[in-house]
Amino acid sequence: MIHARPWPMAPVVLTRLTLFIAALTGVTATPAQAHPHVWATIRTELLYAPDGAVTGVRNIWTFDDMYSAYATTGLKAATKGTFTRAELQPLAQVNVDSLKEYAYFTYARIDGKRQKDAFVAPVDYWLDYDPKATVLTLHFTLPFKKPVQAKRLVIEIYDPEFFIDFGFADGDPVHLVGAPPQCTAAYDKPHDDNFSSSQTLIQSFIPNEANIGMGASFANKISVECP
Repeated sequence: MIHARPWPMAPVVLTRLTLFIAALTGVTATPAQAHPHVWATIRTELLYAPDGAVTGVRNIWTFDDMYSAYATTGLKAATKGTFTRAELQPLAQVNVDSLKEYAYFTYARIDGKRQKDAFVAPVDYWLDYDPKATVLTLHFTLPFKKPVQAKRLVIEIYDPEFFIDFGFADGDPVHLVGAPPQCTAAYDKPHDDNFSSSQTLIQSFIPNEANIGMGASFANKISVECP
């Protein structure tokens, strides 16, 4: 749900979305209505050390314009119609603090084994704003607790409850930064035409076949092979 900070016209922060949207529309979400209310276009970088170990995952998430408008409501800006990184930094801080409860929607499998609590707290986090597209982009790096040296590393990005629909950006959304030359990456996400980023906020409350917990079925999966 999205939470507003406890003062008038405070910025919205990214966690879950049901409470905030219910307040806006007068609709209460139920399991039958568990489907996206926010869309995030993502790019991902895997960061390597000189010895070939993966040290972290850099997430770059661009949110849809409707969510971005809500998130910046009440923010003061020196220049109308845009926001500087400094002006957005308090909102970035609340975002990354809030995401901890949800494991940053980022999950790791190392040589086939799911790693619980694989990451430590984010570093190098900030928000930027594109005044032309009127969208926010959240940048943050998740360091691994221990550098990962594996033949196969899988990173999955998704919201288990599917209130946020993450999807890879067009073009080349996955990069291996500093990886050994033998390492290769592939990425994929199952697609379902029932859940379109073109839906409006009100349309997203029309009941469909989505269920709580279905988000894993729409995981953005990055597979890295280092033979």
